[in-house]
Amino acid sequence: MTPSAPSVPRAIATEKKTVAAMVRIYCAEHHDGAEALCATCAALRRYSHARLDACPYGADKPTCKACPIHCYKPAEREAMREVMRFAGPRMMLRHPWLSAVHLWKERFHKTPRRRRQPGSSSQSSAGGGQ
Repeated sequence: MTPSAPSVPRAIATEKKTVAAMVRIYCAEHHDGAEALCATCAALRRYSHARLDACPYGADKPTCKACPIHCYKPAEREAMREVMRFAGPRMMLRHPWLSAVHLWKERFHKTPRRRRQPGSSSQSSAGGGQ
């Protein structure tokens, strides 16, 4: 694969699958129980996938719990916490591989350093140099 190929890093794709599975479990138990997600849960899944697509860590992405950047809006963050609190324990039975990968990353993945924005400098001229 070439570096310029527009593809999703494996870590992001796995996180998307994990989030989608958790939202499905939560929605099935808390809402109408149909196979399709309700509007609220579908919106939360779309929001989380959009945030994952915009993650500055890419392939080095830590789990959201361990991430130093809080990219979710407060309301969506609390909704996702509620989903994860409910669905997390149920994931081992329904999606053992996704569960194991998530727990492994949460336990052993070191949080990468935050990437600098292109063009920014960590050392600015303090005196103003006029």
